[in-house]
Amino acid sequence: MRSPKQFFVYIMTNGPKPAVLYTGITGKFVHRVWQHKHKLIPGFTSRYNLTCLVYYERFFHPDAAIDREKEIKGWRRSKKIGLIEPMNPRWEDLAKDWGNEYKPEPAAADQGEIPRPAGENAGLRDDAARNSGKQRQPHSL
Repeated sequence: MRSPKQFFVYIMTNGPKPAVLYTGITGKFVHRVWQHKHKLIPGFTSRYNLTCLVYYERFFHPDAAIDREKEIKGWRRSKKIGLIEPMNPRWEDLAKDWGNEYKPEPAAADQGEIPRPAGENAGLRDDAARNSGKQRQPHSL
């Protein structure tokens, strides 16, 4: 059975009690935080080095998560700090020990393998001709 979808509202920053706070929402929390930490998405978070996760909330309904994100984004900085500090009084990176929890698998081409066609096209491979005992005719250019 598939686990229910979860949504997260989170706050990223660029160090302990920094000047910049970013509030976001995602359905793939670990993946999204990993993207922020590695600055893979050009924009506000990568430009301001927002790589420290200081707060998050979990939701099971997307509408509730969207409403909460909008609510927090509308707050003054002092109110956001009041939200963060009870959960994370030292402003530690809550994802610092995640390491490579989410690390995308390298593409087949990056592994030195050449993707092979399946189905009808399988007979066009060089190794398929060798294995069947047939000789392939060289292509003329």
